[in-house]
Amino acid sequence: MRRAILLSTSLVLLAACNREVPIRADVIYTGGTIYTGVEAGETVEAVAVGDGLIVYAGPMDGAITSASSGANIVRLPDDAVMFPGFTDSHVHLSGVGERELTLNLDQVRSVGELQAALTAYREANPGVDRIYGRGWIETHWPEGRFPMASDIDEVIADIPVVLTRADGHAAVANTAALNAADITPATEAPAGGEILYTDAGEPSGMLIDNAMELVWGLFAAPTIEDMSRFVSTGYDVYASRGWTGLHNMSVGGLELEALTELAIDGTVPLRTYNAVVPEQFEAAANRSPTGDRMTTRAVKIYMDGALGSRGALLFQPYSDAPDTVGLALREEEETVEFFQRAVDGDVQLAIHAIGDLANHRALIWMEDVFGEEVPEHRWRVEHAQIVQDEDQLRFAELGTVASMQPSHAIGDLHFAPSRLGMARLGDAYAWQDLMDKGVVIAGGSDAPVEVGDPIIEFYAATVRRDLEGFATDGWHREQALSRFDALRIFTQNAAYAAFQEDELGTIEIGNLADFSVFNQDLMTIEDEEILATEPVMTIVSGEIVWQAAD
Repeated sequence: MRRAILLSTSLVLLAACNREVPIRADVIYTGGTIYTGVEAGETVEAVAVGDGLIVYAGPMDGAITSASSGANIVRLPDDAVMFPGFTDSHVHLSGVGERELTLNLDQVRSVGELQAALTAYREANPGVDRIYGRGWIETHWPEGRFPMASDIDEVIADIPVVLTRADGHAAVANTAALNAADITPATEAPAGGEILYTDAGEPSGMLIDNAMELVWGLFAAPTIEDMSRFVSTGYDVYASRGWTGLHNMSVGGLELEALTELAIDGTVPLRTYNAVVPEQFEAAANRSPTGDRMTTRAVKIYMDGALGSRGALLFQPYSDAPDTVGLALREEEETVEFFQRAVDGDVQLAIHAIGDLANHRALIWMEDVFGEEVPEHRWRVEHAQIVQDEDQLRFAELGTVASMQPSHAIGDLHFAPSRLGMARLGDAYAWQDLMDKGVVIAGGSDAPVEVGDPIIEFYAATVRRDLEGFATDGWHREQALSRFDALRIFTQNAAYAAFQEDELGTIEIGNLADFSVFNQDLMTIEDEEILATEPVMTIVSGEIVWQAAD
């Protein structure tokens, strides 16, 4: 891999001159439809791969000429469609794996279903002395409210239970967990957190953002063996969905250790770009681990919470909660100092900011540090969900990447109007406005907050309706992207956001041979057909790392 990366720059130069590279192909992919991703609608008949690189793209006869004797020809099904490899620009890899291996609540649709899921889990695991789960989100529930400790107590009252909201910015605990953590009406929430209360003044069970720390001590920290299972399972899930790469967010020390072992062994299945937690700053500064299919050079920090749990930091109060503007998770002085440290260490920052005030602060504090000459650090704002027009311009002026997750918009459309009011929706999930201003948008999913499916993300980006085809009035569907622009945010733009645009993002000679193959043409099918698309094959460095059983 390292040899391939070193070669790639010179190969691209050769390709620009004569469309040839001094490597013979060992595998040729042909059949179906192959989109290069270079220009809208551009296709080729065949792609030849040698030493993990694209050595030819064009008519089949040229592919044969480029091949060594005994080269393998992989004929795709007639209905298969190959694209440059799709990259999820914002995912929590270990969280995806943990979701699969613990109590997964992402299909729960009411308080009653939450209780049923807990009951079934307890029956299947009678020996547990505490339960942790994740994935619920109440915005579609008929009850129209957060779950409460009393809801959980009705089915499990004798052992602690903590269930994290899908966005990871809130959790509900039962009474046993609240008691075990000594959370009482007199307990003060930590800075950047909030404890919700019942009308009677008792803790309701809902803990927002940093207040969740109060119950984490009830659960044993995962071991390195646990983390290795989480990461490996996450990779398996992502390969099976057609992702060839991922930008792995908020990577802590234990996960970094597990990933380092894979990097040393050369067994990283998908191209991985790590953004570590601040405590692991030196790993990003030292680019460790970096090797076969893995790079580490970014640090993830938080400016605010999430919109659904009213933790996103807004200029004006929430329309449905006039007593709050959300949570500020960072102060100016410490943040500007951290920004300067990142500049000095040539470290990319990935800055979580959802509310308009959080985005504004992140950008103006960048301006303070950068000065008149903006450095080529490609700092990213993760989510960038509500951004006022003047700050959209700041994104462009500062060269800041907007790392956005289309599925957030089609989920949030059910509660964002009540949180923000109709007037502020024009600044929300403004993909087209940002792109028109010259901002690079990198597309992701934020799994396990969302499912982590490239088809859902592509649908959300281009259709801007929920999975049942619904969109509210005033949801600004003019912000939806064209099919080609949607492809770009998961390919070319994702590569740019990770400093990999000279190696990834298009099917061109000299690029790394990462391809996603699906069973429908995402560029041409009707909107309502997109969600029926399924992955056929996932190819990384020319190697098939997953393929459908049939």
